[in-house]
Amino acid sequence: MLGNQYSRRGKAKYLGGVGRKVTGISRRVFRPNLQSIQIDVNGTVQRTRVCVQCIRSGKVRRPQKRKPFQMPTNI
Repeated sequence: MLGNQYSRRGKAKYLGGVGRKVTGISRRVFRPNLQSIQIDVNGTVQRTRVCVQCIRSGKVRRPQKRKPFQMPTNI
């Protein structure tokens, strides 16, 4: 997404100043927060770049580090 980056100077009114003034406006790009992680895709582990929103919402599944503990059966 595109947006604006505002450059300001001055002291805010609530801090006793005369207010903040805009001295420049330039275009900027909002980029997704991509992280390189291992994910589980159909039983295979792959390293891909995934956005943090997908990681937090559970859209991608992380692989299991190790098998869960089971009690031995031949005691």
